[in-house]
Amino acid sequence: MNVHELAMKFTTMRNYSPESVNELLDFTKKSYVQNDICITVYRNLVRELEAQGAEVPESL
Repeated sequence: MNVHELAMKFTTMRNYSPESVNELLDFTKKSYVQNDICITVYRNLVRELEAQGAEVPESL
């Protein structure tokens, strides 16, 4: 799976397009925790999203 496929899955599941790469990063983490994607796919997606500027907020 690549970021484009991830964005399509996001749009299908949530009925709207992601507004930022950070939103896709959150979706990727949730998908991994729920066992929808394996660790290898998760790591590749996180690397690709971070290369596009995604970052975890400093304070939750």
